[in-house]
Amino acid sequence: MYHRLAPVTQSNPLLPGYQFGAWLVAGLTPINADGPLDFFVDRPHGMKGYILNLTVKGRGRIFDGDAAFDCEEGDLLLFQPKTPHYYGRSPDSNAWHHRWVYFRPRAYWSDWLSFQDEVQGVGRLHLPEALRGEFDRLFASIENTHNSGRRFAEELAMNLLERLLLRAVEEDPRSHQQVRDSRVIEACQYVTSNLAAEVKIEEVAKHVCLSPSRLAHLFREQMGVNLLRWREDQRVIRARLLLQTTQEPIASIGREVGYDDQLYFSRVFRKRVGVSPSDFRRRSLDAHDALVAQETWYVPRRANE
Repeated sequence: MYHRLAPVTQSNPLLPGYQFGAWLVAGLTPINADGPLDFFVDRPHGMKGYILNLTVKGRGRIFDGDAAFDCEEGDLLLFQPKTPHYYGRSPDSNAWHHRWVYFRPRAYWSDWLSFQDEVQGVGRLHLPEALRGEFDRLFASIENTHNSGRRFAEELAMNLLERLLLRAVEEDPRSHQQVRDSRVIEACQYVTSNLAAEVKIEEVAKHVCLSPSRLAHLFREQMGVNLLRWREDQRVIRARLLLQTTQEPIASIGREVGYDDQLYFSRVFRKRVGVSPSDFRRRSLDAHDALVAQETWYVPRRANE
């Protein structure tokens, strides 16, 4: 049996009510029996982003009923967006310590965001003991880098996360995903890092040591669209996130993603998203409020209650 806790606005990502509105949030959750973090999280509609979770001690319980399973030390889990969340310390274990990263992926990561072993939107990869230290250190490096206060802390943390995802795909024994050409990945990173600039394909090609024609061919072959169309996709994706997670004026967001003319930005956004930036922000706020209202947390009842 469980006590229900009502969500409140929270600045600590380990406690109920924290709003995951950033590109990336990372941490370590040390759950011990009867401790302050010993509760089950219940998000019936999941989250907007992905969560990677690595058990480093004890066991966790994921889901309930017939779908329930325990994750043990060395289990790497990947929660897909909008996958229902119900998890906490396994009743059969006195602890569950797990590292985690919540993130909004870069577009070119799409092929790396699923494990072959999946239950109801939660992928599972069991790491052999020899690899657990490596993955533990990667999780810790992502958290420490993101919290470092360095000038490019978020970008550096995202780069480390990219490495973590690639290592997971590499170690998934049933994965047949083909990792993209490193020069295409580097081109994507370069464009993303200069999203507000009108970078020409010749400049990107020079950066990745290819001719413009070879880069154009390779990029379309592996990404499915040309580089300029892909950049526009990234600008709209970034604008959507900023509209959802900040109160920046729409004109400022437009400039931040490469559109100095607010009217042109609004036209591009409406064409891609179907609504204006202001309508998108309003609808996102309404949807977020409804989602938070349905989140619950449950603390196990003690034996004498």
